[in-house]
Amino acid sequence: MPDANSRRARVIAFYLPQFHPIPENDRWWGRGFTEWANVAKAKPLFRGHEQPILPGELGFYDLRVPETREAQAELARESGVAAFCYYHYWFGGGRRLLERPFNEVLQSKRPDFPFCLCWANESWTGIWHGSPGVTLAEQTYPGALDYEAHFAVLLPAFFDPRYLRIDGKPLFVIYRPFDIPDLSAMAARWQELARQAGLPGLHLVLHQYDLYSPHHDATIFGGYLTPRLRARDNPLLRRNLVARLAAWTRKLRGYPTVLDYEKAVEPMTAMLPDHPIPHYPCVVSNWDNTARSGRNGLVLRGSNPEKFRVHLRRAIARVSDRAPQDRIIFLKSWNEWAEGNFVEPDARFVRGYLDVIEQETRGAA
Repeated sequence: MPDANSRRARVIAFYLPQFHPIPENDRWWGRGFTEWANVAKAKPLFRGHEQPILPGELGFYDLRVPETREAQAELARESGVAAFCYYHYWFGGGRRLLERPFNEVLQSKRPDFPFCLCWANESWTGIWHGSPGVTLAEQTYPGALDYEAHFAVLLPAFFDPRYLRIDGKPLFVIYRPFDIPDLSAMAARWQELARQAGLPGLHLVLHQYDLYSPHHDATIFGGYLTPRLRARDNPLLRRNLVARLAAWTRKLRGYPTVLDYEKAVEPMTAMLPDHPIPHYPCVVSNWDNTARSGRNGLVLRGSNPEKFRVHLRRAIARVSDRAPQDRIIFLKSWNEWAEGNFVEPDARFVRGYLDVIEQETRGAA
């Protein structure tokens, strides 16, 4: 099995640490709630709609179980995934959620598998459950002292030998950089704090391709799929009046928004204008968040491992002329099951998506 350095690209998979009960979810949705509750009760909403989408060999797992985390890492290693990028929730003022699985990974030193972190700086609302006006956990930005406190919490992870580094710098992703009111000042302070701690700095990545800050090192292009996408917001539908009218008709009938997978993902690996810092492509295996959102959801219809192969192959081609450590592709995602957005084994395609990653990063036909 090729090691990460010998592969055609380094695939970094976003990882959702949600699948375990927390007191907040108990209060909001009922005792013992996890995303598996939505996954299991999903229903088909139109002819040919594949729901429910059920897990395969890992089953309805609990991320408090170390053996589950080890099994995930082994699957990722075998399939050529280079690292997990754990979603990290810091709402400001020290408030955190879903931190237990990663804390246990950090403290136990297991699994022995590379990782990095993505600050998922987004308010939690009831939008996925039909209550868009309800804020469950508000994302705030209290200012400089809070940024310093946040950095202090992250520092032990940055020094972990498993942490993914570029030119010696820990890689850290900011999911919604455009929401941070003083992004450049925050990033400059973090770079300063990293150097004071003995690091050469941070490799900061913005999950927004058209933003730039002199204190950031790269951006991610692709992977943004708005859960409540409407026809008027989608250039694929704006170009075609018939398709637009059809989409509105489906909405009036109570159907989710449905797009063709191949057409929706094609722009994600397109050539981009010149930019001061590099772009990392982001590939999407599938998307169907009707398990959460029902008729307000978005479905990319027709995804399968072979269509994903084409998508991934294009992304690999986009980074093929870079130095080996810079041939980075983000994958959205490893395990966002309620979004129908995962590569873990499922009941339909088994290990199909993982096999594609292994074959394409290794260079097999």
